Amino acid sequence: MDICAATLQNSVPGEDLKTTVMQLREIVLQQKETIMNQKETIRELTSKLSRCEGQSAPEPGPGGRKKETGTKNTMGDVSRGPTDTLAQLSQTLQSLKQRLDNLEQFSRHNNSVQANSLKDLLQSKIEDLEKQVLSRVNSIEGGAPGLRNETEQRGRVESTLTSLHQRISDLEKGQKENRPLDKFQLTFPLRTNYMYAKVKKSLPEMYALTVCMWLKSNASPGVGTPFSYAVPGQANELVLIEWGNNPMEILINDKLAKLPFIINDGKWHHICVTWTTRDGVWEAFQDGVMRGSGENLAPYHPIKPQGVLILGQEQDTFGGGFDATQAFVGDLANFHIWDRKLSVAEIYNLATCSSKAQIGNVFSWLETSMDVYGGASKWTYEACRQLN
Repeated sequence: MDICAATLQNSVPGEDLKTTVMQLREIVLQQKETIMNQKETIRELTSKLSRCEGQSAPEPGPGGRKKETGTKNTMGDVSRGPTDTLAQLSQTLQSLKQRLDNLEQFSRHNNSVQANSLKDLLQSKIEDLEKQVLSRVNSIEGGAPGLRNETEQRGRVESTLTSLHQRISDLEKGQKENRPLDKFQLTFPLRTNYMYAKVKKSLPEMYALTVCMWLKSNASPGVGTPFSYAVPGQANELVLIEWGNNPMEILINDKLAKLPFIINDGKWHHICVTWTTRDGVWEAFQDGVMRGSGENLAPYHPIKPQGVLILGQEQDTFGGGFDATQAFVGDLANFHIWDRKLSVAEIYNLATCSSKAQIGNVFSWLETSMDVYGGASKWTYEACRQLN
C-alpha cells in the first residue's frame, strides 16, 4: 500500500501519519490496561473453562466431529491454562507483526520513504504491545474472585484485538486497488470463531459438483475447515474439514468420506473433489493427481439451494455456530465450484495453471463475491507464480 501517495491526496502527510500512530498508541495502551486490570478475570476464566471441560467433554458428532456444547472458545485451543493463554496472545501478536512486515515489504517496492517510516513506527508499537501483554500474562501466578460477567470481560479483550486487526486491515486495503479481482488470497492466521469470509450468494440445487482450491497451511492437529455450506435443517450440507487427528473429510448431507490429502506442510497445494449424486461416486485430486476415489457418499441426494457458504469456519447452525477448534488456519485462494464433474485433464489444467484452465460456473474466485470478517485478510496472490 502506497501510504505516502494516499496521504498526499487527502491531507498534510505529517499530520495523517501522526494521527495514525497516535490511534495505534491508544489501542496499545488500552490493551495493556485491559490485561493489567483483568488478570483476575483471565485466571477465573481459566479455572471455569477447565472445570467445564473436565466435567462435560463434548460428544463427537457424525464422523467424529465435535459438536457445539455451550460457551465457545473464542481465543483458540480448548485448553485455557496460563501457559496456553500466554502462547495464544503471543501467536496473535506475532500474526499482527507479520502483517506489518508484509506492509513494509510492499512499501519498499513502491519506494516510499515516508511509508517506510510509518511502518517502522507501527512495528515499534506492536513490539511494545507484545512485551507489555506477555509480561503481564506471564506474571499471573494467583488471582482473587472478581468475575461478574464472563461474556462481557472476554468480549472486551477480543474487541481490543479485533480493533487492532481492523486498523491494520484498513492500511492493507490500498494494496488491492490496482490488482485483478481474482488475484488474491485469504489469510486466516489464528484459530478463532470470528475470522471468516461469507459468500454473498447461495448455491443452486446440484446433482453433481466439483470443488477446487489452493491451500497452504502448517496447522496441527488438523488444518480446520476451508469451507462449509449449510442449508435450513442441515448444517453439514457440504463441508470440507480436517479436525483433530482425523484425516480430511468431505461431508454431504452429513455423510462423510475420508480424503487422502496431506497438505499441512506449509506449502501451497491444489486440491479438488468431484462428486455425483448417482451412486454417490467421488474422486479426490491433490496437485493434479488423483489420490483416491469411492462411492456411496450421500447417493441420490442433490445439494440443496438457499444455503450459506462460509470460508474458514464450520457451521454448527445455519450461518453460524462457529467453533474455534474447527477453524481453518492458513491461506486459501482460487476457490471454485462447478455443477458438474470435471475431467482429469480439466483438473490437471487447474493445478498447473494452464491457459486452458476454467473458472467455476457456480462460484468463481472474485474479491467482490464475498465479505471478510474478524481480522482475516486479503493479499495479492497469483497461483503457480508464488508456489512455496
